[in-house]
Amino acid sequence: MGRIFLQHIGGTRVFSCASCDTQLTNRSELISTRFTGATGRAFLFNRVVNLNYSEVQDRVMLTGRHMVRDVTCKKCEAKLGWIYEFATEENQRYKEGRVILERALVTESEGFDDQQGQNQNDS
Repeated sequence: MGRIFLQHIGGTRVFSCASCDTQLTNRSELISTRFTGATGRAFLFNRVVNLNYSEVQDRVMLTGRHMVRDVTCKKCEAKLGWIYEFATEENQRYKEGRVILERALVTESEGFDDQQGQNQNDS
């Protein structure tokens, strides 16, 4: 088994895997906090890194029928949520390609200010 390549997308508030602290996304990628997962509250994100994806599954959810893949942490393989591949309802298509992370399975913490670091290097 080789090394696992992990990405970091920066940000002042970052979301990480609650099991191993691998960074997944940041607050600027957050679209909505008004979702529900198997463990309760869940968040919809535009972009999330360091994930593994299951095979596509057909699921009937509260908002209709969707084709989804479960997502797990690339480092520790803990279940984190799912990604929407396809929505059958036209008004749900905005979810396609977006990721749900369950609040109980991730942590949010302070990151760093990308702009501040760039400005110091420009001086």
